[in-house]
Parts: sequence; structure tokens; C-alpha cells
Amino acid sequence: HVQLVESGGDSVQPGGSLRLSCEAPGYTASAYCLAWFRQRLGQAREGVAGIGTDGVSRVADSVNGRFTISQGDAENTLHLQMNNLKPEDTAMYYCAEDQDHLGSCPRSANEYIYWGQGTQVTVS
Repeated sequence: HVQLVESGGDSVQPGGSLRLSCEAPGYTASAYCLAWFRQRLGQAREGVAGIGTDGVSRVADSVNGRFTISQGDAENTLHLQMNNLKPEDTAMYYCAEDQDHLGSCPRSANEYIYWGQGTQVTVS
């Protein structure tokens, strides 16, 4: 069983920045994908960014230029740096791990089995 743990969520004003972290015990960069998803109230979970087994970082068009995904100093840590936050970024942010696909991370949340409990980001 994979236990992912997110942290770093907070309430900030528009234009502010936050850095989210995900601890993923047992994560292997060459074999697994780690990704960030978010879920706004009443909406479906959407992909924000991910690092696939190819080592390439990808971010969604909606956050491109503002959000950056990176691995921490420890291989099993993933960060999401969020700059110039907007009210529409308000959501619960989740870390997810996929162990079944090579290359880029799957885009659909349905492809992921392992999830963290989420961390709330509020921009207002």
C-alpha cells in the first residue's frame, strides 16, 4: 500500500505563491509517475502537473508559466511551486502515483490508484 502525504496548502491573496510538497515512500522515478491533481468544489478532479518515467516535467496549459513541478532533494519528494495564484486556483490539491504507465503521466485521474489525502489551497 502506497501512502502519499501532501503538505503546504494555505490561504493566500491573489498574486501570492505557495509550494506544495508530496512525500511518496517507495517512489522510483524511472518506474513510476508522480502527478498533481486538483479538485474545485463541485467539479471533477483535473490534472495540474506531473513527472513521468521519462523524467520530463509537464504542466497543464491552465497553469503553464505559473506552476512548476520538481523533485525534491530526496527522490521520493515532489514539489509544486505555484506563483501568481488566482482565485480560480482555489481547490483541494492531491498527489497521485501511477505504477502502470511508462513515459508521460496519464492525464485521467481514473488511471491512478494511489492518492494522498489532499491539501487545501485557497486564493482570495
